[in-house]
Amino acid sequence: MSSVVISPRGEQRVRGGHPWIYRADVVDVDAAPGDIVQVIGPRRKTIGYALFSDRSQIPIRMLTHGDVPADEALVRTRLEHAITYRESLALDATAYRLVHGEGDLLPSLVVDRYGDHLVVQALSQGMDRLLPSLTRMLVELVRPAGILARNDPKVRTLEGLEQTVDVLHGTIPESVTVREGPVEYDVDLRRGQKTGLFLDQRENRAAAAQYARGSLLDCFSYNGGFALRLAKQCPQAEAIDISVDAVARIRANALRNGVPHVQAREANVFDELRRLEKAGVRYDTIVLDPPAFAKNKASVPNALAGYKEINLRAMRLLNRGGYLITCSCSYNVNEEMFAGMLEEASADSHTPVMVVEKRMQGRDHPVLVGVPETYYLKCFILRRAE
Repeated sequence: MSSVVISPRGEQRVRGGHPWIYRADVVDVDAAPGDIVQVIGPRRKTIGYALFSDRSQIPIRMLTHGDVPADEALVRTRLEHAITYRESLALDATAYRLVHGEGDLLPSLVVDRYGDHLVVQALSQGMDRLLPSLTRMLVELVRPAGILARNDPKVRTLEGLEQTVDVLHGTIPESVTVREGPVEYDVDLRRGQKTGLFLDQRENRAAAAQYARGSLLDCFSYNGGFALRLAKQCPQAEAIDISVDAVARIRANALRNGVPHVQAREANVFDELRRLEKAGVRYDTIVLDPPAFAKNKASVPNALAGYKEINLRAMRLLNRGGYLITCSCSYNVNEEMFAGMLEEASADSHTPVMVVEKRMQGRDHPVLVGVPETYYLKCFILRRAE
């Protein structure tokens, strides 16, 4: 059996429930890249079994603790549990996350469902080696028409893995039609963002629809997710994105979903918010759903400054009693930091706001207690108090 020996600090981290062991806490290695290894503590006792990578700064991703073996039977059982959990949610959608990595005790594995098709991402050497058996298990358990490996995230290069897009089973059409609540999308599984769509905001969009009214401004709109969901409550609706392609998709999706009054335009959100403020424009509902501003800890100060800028401007654009739905998908900006930024934006914009709801990623993206990296999406619904 391949094995690794870890330091006392590494052992303490595992005992605390976190599945990651960093390179600095690996003392000795007798393993090949991608092996499932026996993890041995400093007192020569077996801590558990894990996926091993010889290139990553996270060389060990724990699968089991103690003497519980990590084999194909374990992986299949965890896939079954993940699938059963999603079925229990009775989600009003045909597109959702089926496996959420560490949140489902299958570290570095993502499986998203788009109707009859699955999209898989294996983000470590160990999970990449398991892809053939994972594919076989998913075919047996889900019976999909096709499985696509979207192994093109840049994080794979940190593992020494190639960035590839491959059909693993069946066929993958040029586009797949899926539904989130009342909204339909055509999804390009090969070239769309992430695995095709951003699936983690579905429940936040449904929550926002309870408050949306009047004039709507949806910033960083991408495919128009929030704009399309809220437009039936908002007779005036605008969607902004810096991408020409995104704007074209928003317009097409608006027609498809019977909300042709959604006006999509290409613009830099930072510049546009300043322009709108100077022009004296006001809105009843504003959505801020930007991409991750903080890719690492070093970028957190600049990220917070960016979040503050757009939130301060948006607060000034709100009518009295208006709602701001504001989000961050930066794991490195935690909920406390995000809330503190909103407090500063409220004070500096001289706009009193109240917190109506604090939300997170959808239930199909579970957060594992003790693993803060699995809690990445923050969503605050705020109301202008005066």
